[in-house]
Amino acid sequence: MVGDYNPDDAVDAVALAWLRERPGTPVEGIGIVTRLWMCAKLLGEDRRRVLASAGADTATLDLLSVLRRSGEPYQLTTRQITEQTGVTAGAISQRLARAENAGLVERSSAAEGSRIVLVTLTAAGHELVEQLVDRVLGREAELTSILTEQQQAELTDLLRVFLDGLRGELGDSGVAHVGA
Repeated sequence: MVGDYNPDDAVDAVALAWLRERPGTPVEGIGIVTRLWMCAKLLGEDRRRVLASAGADTATLDLLSVLRRSGEPYQLTTRQITEQTGVTAGAISQRLARAENAGLVERSSAAEGSRIVLVTLTAAGHELVEQLVDRVLGREAELTSILTEQQQAELTDLLRVFLDGLRGELGDSGVAHVGA
């Protein structure tokens, strides 16, 4: 163990190599950012596998979840969906077309002559999102149980502070979910 770095740890080894090759290089962020990036990648891949086993993908889960979380009658405008998912109107249009073709959502006009489009979760969409949420959130609970309840709470608090700070520093790019 050199300082606070463990040469047997792959991430710490990167920091140590930079310090060896370029003394004074600011490597403090490597231990946090690289590990967060690796966690996000692993969790995103796992989520994709879980969804694929159910015949779905992250875009479908994102769309159906936004509608389901909106409460009865599980209906939002396309603009609201775009704002809540943080993806472009064009991407939402494509997602809606696929979901509508699969019978998961229905689109309708808000009123006669209105350009506002309402999107409503169908019974099939409701059933699918319930299954997907149970699978995905159940799997994530299983994975986070690697940590004790206290560690989970501490990590949640630290990540909240870090994310809020990053948003203040970098702005909010509208990232809706990992694994997109």
